[in-house]
Amino acid sequence: MTRALRSLERGLLVYPLLLLAAAEALLVGVRGEPLRPSVMLTIGAFAGLLLLVHIVLVTRLGRADQALLPIVGMLVALGLIAVDRLEPGLVSRQSLWVGIGVVALLATALGLPSVSWLGRYRYTWLFLGLTILAGTILFGVDPNGSGVRIWFGFGGYYFQPAEVMKIVLVIFFASYLAEKRLLITHAPPRVGRLTLPPLTYLAPIVTMCLLAMALLIWQRDLGPALLFYLVFLAMLYAATGRRYIGVGLVFLVLGGVLADHLFAHVQLRTQIWLDPWPYAQDEAYQLIQALTAYAAGGVIGSGLGYGYPEYVPAVHTDFVLAALGEELGLIGTLAIVALYLALVHRAFHIALRAPTDFAALVAAGLGAVLGIQAFIIVAGNLRILPLTGITLPFISYGGSSILANFIMIGLLLRISAESPAAP
Repeated sequence: MTRALRSLERGLLVYPLLLLAAAEALLVGVRGEPLRPSVMLTIGAFAGLLLLVHIVLVTRLGRADQALLPIVGMLVALGLIAVDRLEPGLVSRQSLWVGIGVVALLATALGLPSVSWLGRYRYTWLFLGLTILAGTILFGVDPNGSGVRIWFGFGGYYFQPAEVMKIVLVIFFASYLAEKRLLITHAPPRVGRLTLPPLTYLAPIVTMCLLAMALLIWQRDLGPALLFYLVFLAMLYAATGRRYIGVGLVFLVLGGVLADHLFAHVQLRTQIWLDPWPYAQDEAYQLIQALTAYAAGGVIGSGLGYGYPEYVPAVHTDFVLAALGEELGLIGTLAIVALYLALVHRAFHIALRAPTDFAALVAAGLGAVLGIQAFIIVAGNLRILPLTGITLPFISYGGSSILANFIMIGLLLRISAESPAAP
């Protein structure tokens, strides 16, 4: 690979490091406690990981996108700050997962023979992914006591297969659509003026998508099922340019209505979404406290360490944005949203410059995963959509999500490095 200075990336990497150091110094002052060695270790490890990835990119992947790593660094820094603010005892574990994620990023970016190699074994990846996902039905555990067994557990550490399944489905969809896109685009059936999806050619990916969703629905994990479906629609649009989205959204609404009638917990979440106040003391308590936190934060926030996020149950996982919104205010919340928009923009930019149709669709699909996932959880926190069990990428506490997100970034870096166009 071409050696490059990557001065833009190096300059931008200063900001996530400064953000983490300044926030930790502020938290030490607010708490009035001596500086913990674990805090210094977290900052030092974070700086070392950023430097390591930068050096590898300079020496091995000089053409890789120079904005991706700084954007991810900012989000990870915010995640470490949030975990240390909300659950200081978990920051070491979150830092460990970040380190593992960086190793996975480098292994993905450097270890693949090529991005196209992934597409040759699409059914192999899909079979392995579905097998692991189905394994949670028999061997899954429920560490949160929520009644949903969607994790594998060992020695106090837990892994959620649905996180990796996102990547598997993107690779499968991209490989199939890159091969069949001309048939799908130029042979659509029509009913009058209405263009219908060509089900003959879409049947394999529709079947696999529905199978993955069925496994999640069986486990009552509807958040990832919604994500899978929306990513499928986004990739179908990216591959064909056809306006199948309207038909897809109609089926989405019909599926939502059906789920509302079949599953009591979906019906309850819908009722809470429409009117949470009758349930304010029990089922909607978490959402009401989150909305109160946003209101208390106002425009500029109460200040890091000066809010009361502990009143929001499970705030470090499902409602981490509410805690940040209270203490950083509307300005800080919009800045976080802007970081996700920038991340999705870079993914789509990489897709436009990708060397092959398959690589372009993988990049677009990964961008859709990150963007749609962030939108679903932000909208759920703000009561724009019903709540789901999806995490906020790179910020929410959780090892499975961190690992899967870093693998996605590794793929995006490798695709941009293989692009014939300059980054």
